[in-house]
Amino acid sequence: MILNRENLEKIETSVALQKPEPEMLRLPEKVLQFGTGVLLRGLPDYFIDKANREGIFNGRVVVVKSTDKGGTVEFDDQDGLYTICVRGIEDGQKVEENIISGAISRVLTASSDWSEILQLAANPEIEIILSNTTEVGIQLVDDNIMLAPPVSFPGKLLAVLLARYRAFNGDKNKGLVIVPTELIPDNGLKLKNIVKELATRHHLDADFLQWLEESNTFCNTLVDRIVPGKPDAQTLARLEQELGYHDELLTMSEVYRLWAIEGDERVKQVLSFAEADKGVIITPDINIHRELKLRLLNGTHTLSCGVAVLAGIKTVKEAMDNTQMANFISALMQEDIAPAIPYPVAPEASANFARKVLDRFRNPHIEHQWLSITMNYTAKLKMRLIPVLLRYYETASQAPENIAFGFAAYLLFMRATENRSGKYFGTLNNEPYLINDESAEYFYGVWQRLEGEELVDEVLRNQELWGTDLTALPGFAAAVKKQMESIKNAGISEGLKKLEGKQVSA
Repeated sequence: MILNRENLEKIETSVALQKPEPEMLRLPEKVLQFGTGVLLRGLPDYFIDKANREGIFNGRVVVVKSTDKGGTVEFDDQDGLYTICVRGIEDGQKVEENIISGAISRVLTASSDWSEILQLAANPEIEIILSNTTEVGIQLVDDNIMLAPPVSFPGKLLAVLLARYRAFNGDKNKGLVIVPTELIPDNGLKLKNIVKELATRHHLDADFLQWLEESNTFCNTLVDRIVPGKPDAQTLARLEQELGYHDELLTMSEVYRLWAIEGDERVKQVLSFAEADKGVIITPDINIHRELKLRLLNGTHTLSCGVAVLAGIKTVKEAMDNTQMANFISALMQEDIAPAIPYPVAPEASANFARKVLDRFRNPHIEHQWLSITMNYTAKLKMRLIPVLLRYYETASQAPENIAFGFAAYLLFMRATENRSGKYFGTLNNEPYLINDESAEYFYGVWQRLEGEELVDEVLRNQELWGTDLTALPGFAAAVKKQMESIKNAGISEGLKKLEGKQVSA
């Protein structure tokens, strides 16, 4: 039996299942969403569905499929219904939830339904535009907004806003709240500037430009939730047997969810679904949330990935099952990184976020590969950890041992032993691994010329890599040298044991 509106009442399930009430499927369309991907379904649409269940937002989502790749048949056959299977750990407790989302009313295709999409701009119930068109979606291209449809997402958005302006004769109260979720800093501001530039290039009149500026709100946002989407065939078959129906759109998601939105009281009023879940945060400044994620989650991943790979540990979950590795990750995050976040953060805020990150790392349903995390290793270190390291030295007189250990593992991981037509490989236990890094060629040359202390000094003082001379930090180079020699001579596991001993004695 397929999941659709007609079959909702026929479902017989062996597990707890939240289903939408019939009245939820008759709510008015309030949101125009560009993108059909799993992140949107697993985060914004999840929040909207939850709010509708609580009688708070009372609106549904019209989805625009912006590309011609694939079709909408799955959404059409299932009346926009899909299952979110939430799995993971929260506050140390196992969480399993199965939710049939009724947030999506219908899915339109930009290439074939553009006139219908423009008609939605004249719907007074529409108040919000959401998007996730990937990072490349928010770019300025030479577009024509009179095409059906325009090529770019900003072009499509400008066409919709112009249609709305004309439909309501420039009514200042009919502007929209535009909430991009693309994973770039200042996504709302960048999108706004591109839309304004396109409007200027199209010689749109001054009254429209004023309405665009004053009546519409473009929000900077930060999204954070791992939404793997459809599981493997074996897991899907087991879930569908438990649920009692077939779902082509079934989506797996971790428990943790964060949607930080920069906005004022008007934004809070329009995005009323935020009241239904603590994971939606509307605030005038989202930078604290960006910093916590960038440093404690992403930074810890980056400084741990080389350690884990050298230890033969394949996934983040496996690392958390390894006592020494788990202790290293916890100490790195809470002792070295958290106190040195280069942003005013209350200790209790960083401690609370760190606990949530550790819960996420322990999630048995997410297979996050350490080797994939090593991609762009050097650039990630520069962006995520160097500001932390510099901040650490503003208050400390000794080197951060856990960061030094992570750096030593990074240097050893970057030891390329083979060049295959411009692709560089390291060797671990007689097996090659790809060093997927823009600096791989540099390290291939460095490791052929130097060893030990000279190599550490050469790399750490390379300002092209780090933007600063890391050998100028008192004791840091010495600490990295010591940890690298420890790993080379005794192995990564022994190195972790010694580090763990220092943590206990301290």
